[in-house]
Amino acid sequence: MEPTTGDYIVVKAKDQGVQVIGLTRGHDTRFHHTEKLDKNEVLICQFTDHTSAIKIRGKAIVMTKFGTVETDQ
Repeated sequence: MEPTTGDYIVVKAKDQGVQVIGLTRGHDTRFHHTEKLDKNEVLICQFTDHTSAIKIRGKAIVMTKFGTVETDQ
């Protein structure tokens, strides 16, 4: 098994109940993992062979190697 070396993002919740949803890779995109964050919690996410996209619902700060984005509510 080869180590996964996908990019990472950091999500910091600005409100209670921010949802971070991992979406699968392949012909049919599906949800495969969901996390709910409390205010000020931080989650570090990685893109992998199975995760092609990450969806964020709620007010959060998202940090990537390309810069920082704040979601609007």
